Amino acid sequence: MRERFWERLTLEELTDEEWEALCDGCGRCCLVKIEEEDTGDIATLNVACKLLDIDSCRCSDYPSRFSQVPECTKLSLDNVELFRWLPETCGYRRMAEGRGLARWHPLRSGDPERVHRKGISVRSFAVSERDVDEEDYEDHIIAVLPIEY
Repeated sequence: MRERFWERLTLEELTDEEWEALCDGCGRCCLVKIEEEDTGDIATLNVACKLLDIDSCRCSDYPSRFSQVPECTKLSLDNVELFRWLPETCGYRRMAEGRGLARWHPLRSGDPERVHRKGISVRSFAVSERDVDEEDYEDHIIAVLPIEY
């Protein structure tokens, strides 16, 4: 990867490896989201995708994630306008909004554990969807994002 690429290049100029490195390892994008039928609002649960390794906050089968979880969203320049559903702390969202990476981001801090120590990752509160019945999802809502934001 090019030195300090996140400070010097636009998202369009990044290599695939640099793009992937923008991930801060928080795991928040892997939390289950459901659309509220009445309002269209998006509810985020503390329930993580079955593929998320909650301890590392990384996908346990990243290369095959789309075949195993068809609703998994591939973050790319083609859907950057949809990044607003990502947490405000997300490296992809921050870069897309021109805010740069947070000081705790692994690229800036050199410490991939810092995201966990700062309490930004899902490590301390997520449960796997393998352990939660879908009919109990409403009990796991941790945030609701209005459709018009």
